[in-house]
Amino acid sequence: MSMTIHVDIVSAEGEIHSGLAEMVYAPAVMGELGIAPRHTPLVTTLKPGDVRVDEGNGEIKHYFISGGMLEVQPHLVTVLADTAVRAEDLDEAAALEAKKRAEEAMKDKSAEFEYAKAAAELADAAARLRSLEKLRKVANKRG
Repeated sequence: MSMTIHVDIVSAEGEIHSGLAEMVYAPAVMGELGIAPRHTPLVTTLKPGDVRVDEGNGEIKHYFISGGMLEVQPHLVTVLADTAVRAEDLDEAAALEAKKRAEEAMKDKSAEFEYAKAAAELADAAARLRSLEKLRKVANKRG
């Protein structure tokens, strides 16, 4: 039996995942992290993107997070996400619409705060679409 690490993914809405994994991949601000059992403890900021939980036996679960914090202990990984959604529950039409709205809002640079908010919404929508694309590629490889 291979070594495992316990993974919890939580957001303000509640817990979205809790279980054992052989490997966890998360979108840290400075680049993607791969976390294996007995990883060195760390705390880092997460950017919007895809968190992958490799449960072994070819089973990988995908979750979209809009940012947050990651805490790693030797036997526990905790993702504290601003928002978290199972990747298969992402709505592509809603993400495309959010991207379009954010791009339109960014054209009006009259208020710096509004521009920054629109830029953040655009980054979030783009990350959702990238997560959907990754999920499609994985599904196409299997099927």
